[in-house]
Amino acid sequence: MARVSDSAAVSHVGRIRSNNQDSGLAGIGLFVVADGMGGHAGGDVASAIAITRMAEADQVYSTPQEAEFALQAALVAANALLAETVFEHTELTGMGTTVSALAVLGDEVAIAHIGDSRIYLYRDGDVSQITIDHTFVQRLVDSGRITEEEAAVHPRRSVLMRVLGDVDSAPEIDTSILATRPGDRWLICSDGLSGVVSLDQIRAEFAMGGRAHDLAQRLVKDSLDAGAPDNVTVVIVDIGETAPLRTDPLIVGSAASPLSFAAPEPQRVRSMRLPPFRLHPVRESHFEPDSQDYLDELIEEDRRRVTRRRVVWLASIIALVVAIVLACVVAYQWTQTRYFVGSESGTVAIYRGVQQTLGPIALSEVYKKTDIALADLKPYDQKIVEATISAGSLSEAREIVTRLEASRVPE
Repeated sequence: MARVSDSAAVSHVGRIRSNNQDSGLAGIGLFVVADGMGGHAGGDVASAIAITRMAEADQVYSTPQEAEFALQAALVAANALLAETVFEHTELTGMGTTVSALAVLGDEVAIAHIGDSRIYLYRDGDVSQITIDHTFVQRLVDSGRITEEEAAVHPRRSVLMRVLGDVDSAPEIDTSILATRPGDRWLICSDGLSGVVSLDQIRAEFAMGGRAHDLAQRLVKDSLDAGAPDNVTVVIVDIGETAPLRTDPLIVGSAASPLSFAAPEPQRVRSMRLPPFRLHPVRESHFEPDSQDYLDELIEEDRRRVTRRRVVWLASIIALVVAIVLACVVAYQWTQTRYFVGSESGTVAIYRGVQQTLGPIALSEVYKKTDIALADLKPYDQKIVEATISAGSLSEAREIVTRLEASRVPE
């Protein structure tokens, strides 16, 4: 029977943030990543409370369905704890956290997920994303409005539609049960990894193999090498048939440090009606309520943004084309003030323009054809006329013709 043979959890503050708002748990059979939000004063608290509550669900279950229900119940309980914490500490209003959890029971895993942290599965040399992001851009992708490539650079790619926090008393949580087998490697990560490290690079790191801790360290380093604008947390779970290399739970990130205040006990949760929307903005927050009206508003705003971008591009292209046309007109008009002397059908002629051509277009034309035959000129004069003689003006060109006529070979 399959079992957890190795696991690891690594969390790093990143290169930009001043504190780590991520938390991770590599337990005995339960593995979780939480990515907090709500600014310096709240994100770390939110993820720590969620991980602490989820750790209580690291137990032995008789069926995957029982584990699935327990994970969902733990997330709902964590959501209530967050709401109660905000009630008692109003300065934390608006804090929230994503949570992605995986419980291993032999040949199956139970998954619970909310937010944009992700769960990946590496199997037979390929990596597949198991969870679906609860983000605005994912809604756009699902509805066919944008592509996956456009979503990766969309300005609202960090806008979350679902999280645990003080916004919704009954958050919608995705749960599932999947089969697993020896040789599988599971990855749970915050968007500090998935947002900056490509799927191809993640696949390459998995292909290198090594222990779970080594792989987790390499993935975190990839994020740091890419700039690590956010906290990054990685949990690796190896499925095999051997005894586990680690038998004690490991907690990383903000949950590994004591909270600055005691989180309320579950029995102290008051009966209260939570508002469906946040009533005021929160610093550094990237969450927006999962309201259809609000979603429609965001989609309409996105449509207007795309329209504006297209109008700007079209106006820029038109302006560029107009500038090129004007430049060509000005340049052509300038060429028509230039003259040179050359040959035309065996005679000397005055040309208006310049000697160059623009593809099939000649930038000169015969201005006046003289009665001086090219054969009547001295050999030297014939050569220089055939090579053309530049003139600064029409009068100078006429002077050149006069000199050539005076130097003709007498008959």
